[in-house]
Amino acid sequence: MSRRRKGKELSMRKVGEIFRLSVECGKTNREIARSCGISHTVVNDYLRRAREAGLSEVEIGQMSEEELKDRLKAGGLPETGKRRRPQADWRKVYEELKKKSVTLQLLWEEYKDANPEGCYRLSQFCELYRQWKKKLDVSMRQTHKAGEKMFVDYAGQTVPVIDPETGAERQADIFVAVLGASNYTFSEAVWDQSLESWIGSHIRAFEYFEGVPEIVVPDNLKAGVSKACRYEPDLNPSYHEMAVHYGTAVIPARVVKPRDKAKVEVGVQIVERWILAALRNRTFFSLIELNETIGGLLEKLNTRPFKKLEGSRRSWFETMERSALKALPAERYVLAKWKRATVGIDYHVELEGHYYSVPHGLRQQEVELRYTSTTVEILFRGKRIASHLRDSRRGRHTTQSEHMPKSHQQYLDWTPSRILRWAGTMGEATRKVAGTILTSREHPEQGYRSCLGILRLGKHYGKDRLEAACARALAIGASRYKSIRSILENGLDREALPETGAGPTIVHTNLRGAGYYG
Repeated sequence: MSRRRKGKELSMRKVGEIFRLSVECGKTNREIARSCGISHTVVNDYLRRAREAGLSEVEIGQMSEEELKDRLKAGGLPETGKRRRPQADWRKVYEELKKKSVTLQLLWEEYKDANPEGCYRLSQFCELYRQWKKKLDVSMRQTHKAGEKMFVDYAGQTVPVIDPETGAERQADIFVAVLGASNYTFSEAVWDQSLESWIGSHIRAFEYFEGVPEIVVPDNLKAGVSKACRYEPDLNPSYHEMAVHYGTAVIPARVVKPRDKAKVEVGVQIVERWILAALRNRTFFSLIELNETIGGLLEKLNTRPFKKLEGSRRSWFETMERSALKALPAERYVLAKWKRATVGIDYHVELEGHYYSVPHGLRQQEVELRYTSTTVEILFRGKRIASHLRDSRRGRHTTQSEHMPKSHQQYLDWTPSRILRWAGTMGEATRKVAGTILTSREHPEQGYRSCLGILRLGKHYGKDRLEAACARALAIGASRYKSIRSILENGLDREALPETGAGPTIVHTNLRGAGYYG
């Protein structure tokens, strides 16, 4: 019993006042303590003893002070007419709470209907359940509705994989996903924690669970979260698009809030103890071999019985969570990456060294590129304005004729003749290089970037050196931006020009000279 003044029991009048203020007036323990001039711990103690004695509000109101005193001292009902109130099946209560829309009040009402002659009040019922739940493991104490959440993270440990040809060792990362209600677990090995691996593991987890949860809870991993924030974390666009495809929501764990991710942290520990520890003496020569072994150990983990609850992860998943998950979409998500780019004066945007056209009116505007392994989509203010097949050839152009202006002389400030005039201010060799570049492309606009890059070299190295570098480039047949930049960087423009014989002159009706733009 809590400490009391001078070690004496309170008078029955004061005890009665404690219960009156609690039951009739609904005051808090601290308010009762101030009213009665006693410690709030004493109030807690008497109310606890009343709960242990199974006293209801009505019984307390009808009892005399002496009867109340006897009941509190005995810590329960008197021997005459003694009866024990039926206990609820707390394991059943715990399992039922994981089902959608089930609450403690609903379960208490069902308990009361099943025991009409005597049962605990709602407050006592809830308190007894909380006391029982404290005996569970930390991760099990959290109550998550079936089909509500999937927690995801990487394990802290990695597994070495040996290249059978070179003998080189490479570390594989271990992805872990845990369903909130059943603790059903998925795990696999991947080569890295890149965006492709991160999203790919999510897709395979959904397929392993044969359904999709309402919410995915990741830690604030850079692959999935662009900017960590306690209240409004920014998701990677591709990660968000994947969530939209599967009809789920991504709500990252709050920074410095361990309870938000306790489920997956414990899940990671279990995977490390029951799977990774079992692999410590094994040698793997491929990621496929490693994942096959993890799959077998994962099956054992999911069918292993709980220590403090009936059933296993597998049985809980089958009975309560599988049916609560959303159905998988008809098609698997195809990873798409996003990039911001500025449209050049040639109305093309660059992606990994290749150039794709957009409508010419958007030159020098910022656009978004959404690209997969096969396609490139270009969006302006959220609206798609162009779509191309993906092309991996560097330095080449993919141009749609409808994106070109009808007359560059009329619609564009930058024209082939303007570029040639600017190049001519550097020298005749520079003008010839620009003309060679423009005439070598299917559309002269495709040579704008290269020409402007060469002309900008004059700002850094000076007109004279640029002109000398262009003369050397013409002499060796290397009229390209990279070649001229290399000549300047290595100082070759200061050396004597190599002696070369005159090459054959090619005459063709489809070839244009620099004078074509004069």
